[in-house]
Amino acid sequence: MSFELRDHTADVAVEATGATLSETFENAAEGFSAAHCGSIPDSGKRFSMTVEAESTEALLFDYLDDLVYQRDVRGVLPVEHRVSIDADGRCLKASARGVPFDAIDAREIKAVTYSEMTLEETPSGWRAYVVFDV
Repeated sequence: MSFELRDHTADVAVEATGATLSETFENAAEGFSAAHCGSIPDSGKRFSMTVEAESTEALLFDYLDDLVYQRDVRGVLPVEHRVSIDADGRCLKASARGVPFDAIDAREIKAVTYSEMTLEETPSGWRAYVVFDV
């Protein structure tokens, strides 16, 4: 798992890296989960989702935004993310384990922002930087 939580004024940012685009998305999502709380129990059931977007950067935003939606609708914190991205980088299939909110003490992440968001290929793989509104 390769992500780091970064302080960002009143918000929180996640810097994630990975050898592949899918791994980088997974790590960004793990950062999203870690931004909610530090300790995550083993409870919860897996759920699946599919996300499509106009570009790879938009796909990252829409995927994380869908995690916020899934969290709110299901009343769970998505953790243990698995992502598979198609060859053109505009569609993904993902799954996560949904930990019930009554099993954790979590702070609220209101939304994903486009503010300072980056997604770039590096010599060692991929790097993403995403700011979450808290």
